[in-house]
Amino acid sequence: MITKQKYVEYLLSTPVNYTCTNLADHLEGVSHDVVSDYLARERLTARHLWELVQGLIDDRPDAYLLIDDSVQDKRYSRSIELVKRQYSGCEGGLVRGICVVNLVHTTGKNGEHYPIDFRIYAKETDGKTKNDHFQEMLLRAVGEKQIQAKTILFDSWYASWKNLKLVQRLGLIFYTTIRDNRVVSLSQAAGYSYPKDVDWTPDRLKNGVIVKLNKIPFKVKLFKVVATNGDIDWIITNDLDATVVTQVAQEANDVRWQVEEFHRELKQLTGSAKCQCRKARSQRNHLACCYHAWLSLKVQACQLNKTIYQVRTDLFSDFLRAQLRNPTIPAFQPF
Repeated sequence: MITKQKYVEYLLSTPVNYTCTNLADHLEGVSHDVVSDYLARERLTARHLWELVQGLIDDRPDAYLLIDDSVQDKRYSRSIELVKRQYSGCEGGLVRGICVVNLVHTTGKNGEHYPIDFRIYAKETDGKTKNDHFQEMLLRAVGEKQIQAKTILFDSWYASWKNLKLVQRLGLIFYTTIRDNRVVSLSQAAGYSYPKDVDWTPDRLKNGVIVKLNKIPFKVKLFKVVATNGDIDWIITNDLDATVVTQVAQEANDVRWQVEEFHRELKQLTGSAKCQCRKARSQRNHLACCYHAWLSLKVQACQLNKTIYQVRTDLFSDFLRAQLRNPTIPAFQPF
């Protein structure tokens, strides 16, 4: 018999192969069909993740919520439900895969990020866009989960006027990037122009400039952040306090990259993109178990004061030490 605990422990233990067949080959008395039937039968959701993680997060008003999506690469799959061609930031272009929108909670410090909700983007089956998932998860975080974090971070993909208005209505603070073709207005008389066409005086470069966005009934502060390589980020926030200067906006925006760390950890350490089951329900259950596996690594890493990569590596280091002490396959010695 297969249980969620057994499947999660398999994800934590297998080095490269995350298939039902591999699990069946290594678990006595279990066939491939038993494993595949389990994944097709269960109904594991993001609610189960919240039940596990809610006692672990350090939630307070100065904490952050991060929203971003990640594509589970399935470029060689032709018969798996939920798989479609979509943009992957990791690949820098279109790739066949399953997109997951994640809501991550963090205190802002490195290593203190935890996923608290996720949604699989499958518009063909549920009719919901990524922005719909953004709004649903945010509303549930504030309403049902009673999250105290007051600052939400996301990139330009989610900086739609509907999302910005929702964040404002909920009394939250947002920091987000906008694309360089988004128009802004310094005054009604001046009309709208592109961010690059604003007169960026030294004072505005340091402190930002208050502007109006199209379809947004409130003003935001716009910042021009120039990287050392010359790349420019246009960051906006609805926090108009004078203490919010360019450096503050840049530091807040930098916190958002913790969600990218989580995406990388989930893919590299739990086999989130490696399930070969064809049914959508099986893929959903596999992904839910991957979140549980990541959380298990995270808890262990915190207890041992290690990174989750070190915890995963230690698992196979113990095997290597045992093999060096007593090799299963000794080196061939000719007579």
